[in-house]
Amino acid sequence: MKPHILIIEDNQEIRENTAEILELANYRVSTAENGKVGIEKAQSDHPDLIICDVMMPVLDGYGVLHLLHKNDELSGIPFIFLTAKSERSDFRKGMEMGADDYITKPFTDIELLNAVESRLKKAALMKKEYPAGIQGMQEMLNEYGEKETLENISENRPENTYRKKQVIYLQGNHPQKLFFIRKGKVKTYISNDDGKDLTIGLYSDGDFFGYTALLEGTTYKETAETIDESLIAEIPISDFEHLLFTNKDATKQFIKLLAKNISEKEKQLLNIAYNSLRKRVATALVTLMNKYQKEGEDQFSIQISREDLANIAGTATESLIRTLSDFKSEKLIDIQGSRISILNKKKLENMLN
Repeated sequence: MKPHILIIEDNQEIRENTAEILELANYRVSTAENGKVGIEKAQSDHPDLIICDVMMPVLDGYGVLHLLHKNDELSGIPFIFLTAKSERSDFRKGMEMGADDYITKPFTDIELLNAVESRLKKAALMKKEYPAGIQGMQEMLNEYGEKETLENISENRPENTYRKKQVIYLQGNHPQKLFFIRKGKVKTYISNDDGKDLTIGLYSDGDFFGYTALLEGTTYKETAETIDESLIAEIPISDFEHLLFTNKDATKQFIKLLAKNISEKEKQLLNIAYNSLRKRVATALVTLMNKYQKEGEDQFSIQISREDLANIAGTATESLIRTLSDFKSEKLIDIQGSRISILNKKKLENMLN
């Protein structure tokens, strides 16, 4: 479908000429002769981009932008000001209000089309979902034209080998580094006053972790500990901040990508609060399989302590052991020492529905 552009301009000649240029470039165009009509059309049509004059009767361009930002359904539409004014104060006011770009009249066809194409491309990138981990970040930054950034931030960094069940950082510490897993498995967990732990994050090869405290500028809210022996690269906080500030649009998508775990944690808390013990244990096993099963593996197995698995499921170790025994008798899993193999993933997943 052709991208839809709304032009809000009180000058009929400019409005019609701008619309003609964009239609020749294969865009779908609608027009409005003042800001009030423009807001009405934006609400009814939901265009992909808005080009708006600054000085207009009834409602000026600043008023249009203000009303758009107050509407959750319209606030994300790319917005380009069209103005004959070139004073720096006007540019600054528009950008501070959230405008994406300016086109100063008179403008050429190429100036108009380049601005429109650039803003539509960036808007499409902002809507795109990327896979988690290093591959998703690399894909994102490649598309934003920052191909070397991620390679530089994770390559040629000091690497430390951590033993199994070794603490990487403690809850309450001040962050100094961003961590990247070359090889291994890491969990993050929180502890209550009674010393009981709840695992809130699982990480493996190609994952960054420890970034939430860096983004918030606070201390760690959790403890990070290895599940297996792991090789971990350490990235200085200054380099991480450079990545965040290099590209505004990439930063938004980068934070969006890293923040996906928030919804996962919400689901985990709901699972612990409202689901039965069998369902919680099944959820923990399926979560481990989805996180750590390697591509091409027919059957998934993992060596994990009963205590660690209980912390993921949010239950007591004794209760977990009884439930695992039930699952084994039902031929859902097999148990050999500390190694658990999933025999029937489909039935485990059916428990979750």
